[in-house]
Amino acid sequence: MSAPWPPARRRTGLAVDLGSTRTRVWALGGGMVLDVPPVTFSDAGRGPGTLHPVRRRDIDVAGTARMLDRLLRQGPRRLGRPLVVLTAPVLDGVAYRAAARAAVEVLRPRAVLTLPTARAVAAAAREDLSRPLLVVDVGARFTEAVLLVDGAVADAHRATLGACGLDGEPAAAARLVDAVAAMVASVPDEDRTAAAPSAPARGVLLAGGGALRPEFVHRLARRLHVAVKVVPAPDTAAVRGAAELLGSARLHPSFTGDARLPVNE
Repeated sequence: MSAPWPPARRRTGLAVDLGSTRTRVWALGGGMVLDVPPVTFSDAGRGPGTLHPVRRRDIDVAGTARMLDRLLRQGPRRLGRPLVVLTAPVLDGVAYRAAARAAVEVLRPRAVLTLPTARAVAAAAREDLSRPLLVVDVGARFTEAVLLVDGAVADAHRATLGACGLDGEPAAAARLVDAVAAMVASVPDEDRTAAAPSAPARGVLLAGGGALRPEFVHRLARRLHVAVKVVPAPDTAAVRGAAELLGSARLHPSFTGDARLPVNE
């Protein structure tokens, strides 16, 4: 999916979400301009075939840059040097974020701000971050449960199960529910901050492709015995939340170079 680029005076930044099954780009003032599978093609002389440059916990920098350049060639060239807000799963680590940042350099950004996916999801839901919040992001290949305290990551857990496993296997939903329940239960057990016990009682904010499965959501709510709130359009929540924060970040005094939003790296 692609959409027309906004007028030049409004093209001030891009929110980018590099997923293993979808790559999404949101232009400030223009909305979603890209929502496609992350694929590219091999360089000339290196053999034919389609490549998948974004995989679980791994980014092929050259392949991802090639993909972004091919898909966005007509937009960013006219965009000048945009501010880019880039989402990243919490537990993919510094190396993953560095590779993602290197890949988006093909867009000639003025600055790249990295943002935990859970924080972007909370922004999309317009959640009150003055209280602890548990965010569960059920992606295609893995699921993260993240505790946010004052908007920052205080704890995070991951299961190597995701929405893709829910197709064609009745027991898969039960295994994923068990995995999420275990991660949610581990927050007060492993995080010793004063905020940890109150977070599960507030409920869970659910995002990602798995949140589009009503049966899974209902089973999870029954298992957790707490409210499970699904973010509107949960599969695109990360890029939309990044775009929300993009609008504020571009006005920040630190937007003069390679600035960063406060994240735990």
